[in-house]
Amino acid sequence: MQKHSLSYRETNYFSSLINDYIEEKENVKQFYHRYPVIDNFKEQIDEKGRSFNTSDGKNREILVQSLEKQYSQLEVSEETHKNINLLKEDNTFTVTTGHQLNLFTGPLYFLYKIVSVINLAKELKAKNPENNFVPVYWMASEDHDFEEISFFNLHGKKFQWNPPASEEAGGAVGELTNAGLENVFELFSAEIGNSTNANQLKEWFKKAYLENDNLADATRYLANELFKDYGLVIIDANDRDLKQLFVPFMKQELLEQTSYNTTRSKMEALEKEGFSVQVNPREINLFYLDKGLRERIIEKDGEYFVHEKKISWTIEELLKLLENEPEKFSPNVIMRPLYQEVILPNLCYIGGGGELAYWFELKEYFQKVEIPFPVLLLRNSALLQTEKQDEKRKKLNISLPELFLKNHELINRKVRQISNINIDFTPQKEHLVKQFQELYDLADQTEKSFLGAVKAQEVKQLKGLENLEQRLLKAQKRKLQDEVSRIADLQNELFPNKSLQERQSNFSEFYLEYGNDLIPTLIQNLKPLELKFDILSL
Repeated sequence: MQKHSLSYRETNYFSSLINDYIEEKENVKQFYHRYPVIDNFKEQIDEKGRSFNTSDGKNREILVQSLEKQYSQLEVSEETHKNINLLKEDNTFTVTTGHQLNLFTGPLYFLYKIVSVINLAKELKAKNPENNFVPVYWMASEDHDFEEISFFNLHGKKFQWNPPASEEAGGAVGELTNAGLENVFELFSAEIGNSTNANQLKEWFKKAYLENDNLADATRYLANELFKDYGLVIIDANDRDLKQLFVPFMKQELLEQTSYNTTRSKMEALEKEGFSVQVNPREINLFYLDKGLRERIIEKDGEYFVHEKKISWTIEELLKLLENEPEKFSPNVIMRPLYQEVILPNLCYIGGGGELAYWFELKEYFQKVEIPFPVLLLRNSALLQTEKQDEKRKKLNISLPELFLKNHELINRKVRQISNINIDFTPQKEHLVKQFQELYDLADQTEKSFLGAVKAQEVKQLKGLENLEQRLLKAQKRKLQDEVSRIADLQNELFPNKSLQERQSNFSEFYLEYGNDLIPTLIQNLKPLELKFDILSL
């Protein structure tokens, strides 16, 4: 097994905001609290401890009781059981990642997220042995974007879940029944065959989705099976007791529209720096949640109602409902981070680039409600390749950074390198530009009206050189068709659908090949605080 690493900027797949954050550029320092280096966690531990350990253990007690209920139907490993109990102690803290309830984990980076929290918890324990650190996977069970989670890709094929029309998600996806997944299981089973590794995958799928009643229970089962040996704790925050702890913040949101009023300045600051805003807050960032329903709460002229539904309240009625039935309120993407930090003794949130982008809007919101803002860490990213694929890359003389170029850019570069003729007209173009500069000077001194004619002729001749260069390049590609095909084939294998492998492929594709060695290999090689993109040759 070999490991190589690139900077995230070298891959050309990450936004300028994320690259600037990783490189600690001055223009992004206003959007985060502490940079993710190991020495900064000591202050984060002290700050979070002072904030979280002020309720006579109430929050910790409720958290552990809720987790015990959620795990009551699962086979809990000794490591996970130990970590749940450790959450009762004031010196125990969490490292958290969150993810949607994607079918059979969805894209490969689901594994990378969880490996990141497991490995960071280990690093923190080694640096701070007087404390305990628990890796947490937050199931996004209250989301309701069914289209995003209803499929996974394997061997270039899309395995799509098509539930009966009566079962489609209208409310929280975690409550969606698993009806219709028998068909996916049959297609999946036929695709992967009957090897030892294939049979393990089929067992996981069957027990998760065909022997559990809903998507949340299925996802909990599968994530637990994959990571229970590492003490991963899985939390479903769609829980009445946990939401009871969040009532004061939801009340403040309804009365003062706190999140909306505090995030706008950071949004403006992001735009001023030339970055895109990831999420636009609404005036009230809470949903009303009921069976088959998750829809936003709106205030107008002192009346509160559910968007496009005939459900409304006075403010007194709404606050009473909040106190009595907090489970009927669901934070949206703007408030969910605060909910997480209120109910968990959390130090760090690990997420993808898009997730960190919306966290960057929230620092002032956290300051307003006096909850410590966590350390933000980009999850590990990796490209998995076989040793055979790496040998192909070397024979084709493709460097690792070149591997991440767009397909046409890579092929054009390689064709130019291996051709026995020079198909780069840059010197000719530069010479032409110099010649026309003399014509511009002449026209300026004699008849300025000719400047436009000179410019038109320059554009025409440069375009002619460009066309000639492209025609020669195209002809050379035909001549070198074998090399071109091998370059394209390799890149298409490693970048399915011209995207990062981790955003397209499902873990089952690699488990079929590497079996029980897959996750330990990732655990051994992915180091979250290195902040590098890894290429692993398995």
